[in-house]
Amino acid sequence: MLRKICIANRGEIAVRIIRACKDLGIKTVAIYSEADKDALHVHIADEAVCVGKPSSKDSYLNINNIISAATLKNCDAIHPGFGFLSENAKFARLVEECGMIWIGPNSNCIDLMGNKINARRLMKDAKVPIIPGSVDPIDSLEDGLRQASTFGYPLMIKAAAGGGGRGIRIVNNDEEFRTVYPIIRQEAKNYFNDESIYIEKLVKAAKHIEVQIMADKHGHVLHLFERDCSFQRRHQKVIEEAPCHYLSAALRQSICSDAVKAAQAVNYDSVGTVEFLLDDQNDYYFMEMNTRIQVEHPVTEMITGIDLIKNMIRAAGGGTLPYAQEDIKILGHAIECRINAEDFRNDFKPSAGKITFYHAPGGKDVRIDSAAYNGYTIVPFYDSMIAKLICFGDTRLNAIKRMRGALEEFIIDGIDNNIEFCYFTMFNSTFISGRYTTDFAAEWIKELKEREHSILQT
Repeated sequence: MLRKICIANRGEIAVRIIRACKDLGIKTVAIYSEADKDALHVHIADEAVCVGKPSSKDSYLNINNIISAATLKNCDAIHPGFGFLSENAKFARLVEECGMIWIGPNSNCIDLMGNKINARRLMKDAKVPIIPGSVDPIDSLEDGLRQASTFGYPLMIKAAAGGGGRGIRIVNNDEEFRTVYPIIRQEAKNYFNDESIYIEKLVKAAKHIEVQIMADKHGHVLHLFERDCSFQRRHQKVIEEAPCHYLSAALRQSICSDAVKAAQAVNYDSVGTVEFLLDDQNDYYFMEMNTRIQVEHPVTEMITGIDLIKNMIRAAGGGTLPYAQEDIKILGHAIECRINAEDFRNDFKPSAGKITFYHAPGGKDVRIDSAAYNGYTIVPFYDSMIAKLICFGDTRLNAIKRMRGALEEFIIDGIDNNIEFCYFTMFNSTFISGRYTTDFAAEWIKELKEREHSILQT
């Protein structure tokens, strides 16, 4: 078992990892920026080290400072959480070269799956269905237009090293392609330091299904069923649930088996996620693999009773997974709402400032993952997520009802937030049906605005 872990992250995921380490009897070292000196993860870790100024590039993305902090505190492992450096193969290799354990998949996996073109090629070879599109980078505008004519519009132009909803554009004709092509290349260079781009056929009215994978260094790969992550605003997930209410038993078995096949193809050895798009004909296609823990991992933990963070740490330390596939069951239904500091009536404008009152809901099968507290200041330098509210029920409808009650009880004063928006969504008939797709959230937001405008006019 590991002795001391440095958590190379902040916010609720840093708190989540620290709590798992406490359960395992492992000491923790928090890193923080100057802006986060009063953050919760700093207070609850055994030790803490400031690694730089408020800007991410000077702190949470500063590889040298983070490794120096972990070395200074005699850590034997680093957990990167999600975001920041969690899918940075260079960082993973440097951690290992410095004699520490990387709590995540091996750096070769991160390299292979971090580039979406490489990932598509590997999945095609492994007989995992991929979305029609490029299997090689587009090397010029002319090459892109030629490929576009082969696959047909509408298409998505995507950064090969992209993620987090960045580096993606939809185009409907050659004119739009010519306009968007240089923009995407520049975004890819700015965000990911890699100009490589490719195209995929746009899958309309799709379900975004991701399968949770858990593996160890002894060749064992398991799935923990799937999550429905179709409720997205501008490619950013807002509400997630597990399992997907829409899937038949046969389709669930097929998509989960292909996710395991995908992980085995790259010798995966940690916790990760294989993502698919499911079209209206019930055909599904590999989209990408996230080589890290996901924001929405709690819904999987709620429906299986398995702690993903603990098993991620055990696997990194060389332990064998204590489960067989038949041991993992779906025990009910879970829904997660991301509670963000944003004004949904003002195009979801981010809101920074001091939380003057904070009351989190509780009760049976209600979980809060958060780093917020009364008097905590949401700083403007990082993402806007305040908390994750997760509710479990023996049925999906009961999970929705429990979420309604929890959202009614959740109070955050002093800053704008999206609690009310999530609450309204829990009463939407399309959401309740479970048949919503990735284009639903935009339509629902538009409908809400029109309703409020109509009320104000009367």
